[in-house]
Amino acid sequence: MTLPSHSDDNLIAQMRQNFFCALLSDTLDELGHMHQALPARIRPLDDSLVMVGRARTMLYADVYARPQAGENPYELEIKLVDSLQADEVAVCACGGTGRIAPWGGLLSTASKVRGAAGALMDGMVRDIRHVRELAFPLFHAGIGPLDSKGRGEVIAIDVPVECAGVRINPGDIVFGDADGVVVIPQAIETEVVALAYEKLKGENKTRDALLAGRRLADVFDEFGVL
Repeated sequence: MTLPSHSDDNLIAQMRQNFFCALLSDTLDELGHMHQALPARIRPLDDSLVMVGRARTMLYADVYARPQAGENPYELEIKLVDSLQADEVAVCACGGTGRIAPWGGLLSTASKVRGAAGALMDGMVRDIRHVRELAFPLFHAGIGPLDSKGRGEVIAIDVPVECAGVRINPGDIVFGDADGVVVIPQAIETEVVALAYEKLKGENKTRDALLAGRRLADVFDEFGVL
């Protein structure tokens, strides 16, 4: 197992292959960052998929009128999706009203073609059969048919946001799997990754010892992992 450096192009691939959400959550806790996991209501559309990538953010605001003729309420949304690159995660900060499903099949298709790693939102999603067929990692706060047009509009992209109460800055690493989603601030990612590898070694030794029939108390005394 090779520990990638901060500048290693394989960092995201190594994390996808070796890490899992609970491991990273424990690592962040140990480093004193105890509010990096999104709440339990944020769930994967397909819990067999893993999402790892750098955040590209969209900040939504509630609106209460349909756009006028000639207006394009999707302008910033389209701009961000068209600029997505490999191993980036689109993050939609929709607020707490739950009025919109900003993401569906067409945005998933456009994002996957560009190599994006997935999408995260605290709003709803739609077109879920299509998205599941694409095998595109998508984490959401619910499923519903409601378009954002006339209900919500992107007012800024690539800015700091809060998604389901967790601050996410552009470039932060977003990791999601069947257990949920954690956000690794870019400023501490090297420290988090290094410690996560050490914790992973301890977990593997603990698991092997338990499979060999040793008592949990004895294994915990030796490795300190639970």
